[in-house]
Amino acid sequence: MRPALHTVSYAGVWPGQARLTLEETIQRAKQLGFAGVEIVAKRPHLSVLDYGEDDLKRLREQMATLGIECAAMAGYTNLSADAEHPDIPLVEMQIAYVTELARIAHQLGGQIIRVFTAYRHEKLSEAETHERCVKALRECAQRAADYDCTIAVQNHHDLAAHYESMYDLIMDIDEPNCRAAFDAWATTLHGDDIVAAAKKMAPITCYTTCADYQYRPRFQYQPNIVNYTPLPARVQMVPMGEGMIDYEGFLNALQAGGYDGWVAFEMCAPLLGGGTLDNLDSYARGFIEYIDPWLSK
Repeated sequence: MRPALHTVSYAGVWPGQARLTLEETIQRAKQLGFAGVEIVAKRPHLSVLDYGEDDLKRLREQMATLGIECAAMAGYTNLSADAEHPDIPLVEMQIAYVTELARIAHQLGGQIIRVFTAYRHEKLSEAETHERCVKALRECAQRAADYDCTIAVQNHHDLAAHYESMYDLIMDIDEPNCRAAFDAWATTLHGDDIVAAAKKMAPITCYTTCADYQYRPRFQYQPNIVNYTPLPARVQMVPMGEGMIDYEGFLNALQAGGYDGWVAFEMCAPLLGGGTLDNLDSYARGFIEYIDPWLSK
């Protein structure tokens, strides 16, 4: 396995988080000991609107000089979006976006395009949402194949977040270059056996992203009964190895199943300790130390 830094970690996406440019983040990834970067494919990092051929050439040259690879392009898709207005070709727009990311990844020496499925939409049934995603992701994969790229579907959005449903989705898409970007955190929050899930998903997994969390219970005060009503727990990001996720079991199971790809680290939620550069760097270094036993030597 090889370590990659998701550039969202330094993109300033949550209040109080320090922000670096994409080029600064790539430089920092090298300094911190990462072999590759997963590039945020939107502003403030690599927007398809902002990076022309000259910009991509400079970026490729910077990465080559540093010895940093393009582990993945992080695409942002929601294939159920605006379903109440079928006259707007939003799915086609997203397919075009993913295709452009494949072209850019190819120019940067990368081969993986991370995408999402769909959030639940009141205008679509579960079956309709599933079919919509199957068709769109199949076309994304077919078009990405022209650039020797693989579509990596992350278990993040509502559809196919559960590993069994993700497995079914990948099987239904039935394209050799459409695989799972299977992560441990969602499966842990679902209450599933993470080792069993990783064993099943390993053969169809082409990418995985790590972040560790602890629960923070929440309650709402009810003055009329002088008591509290339980609310869903908040999930707090903490350093790798200090949270509730069994990454040792997860990574061992993936490795035993034949997985030997990128293991990315992301900081895209408020960190315990705050969002200063020093704290971000501390988390990133901690990840490199934690992941060392699984890295290809």
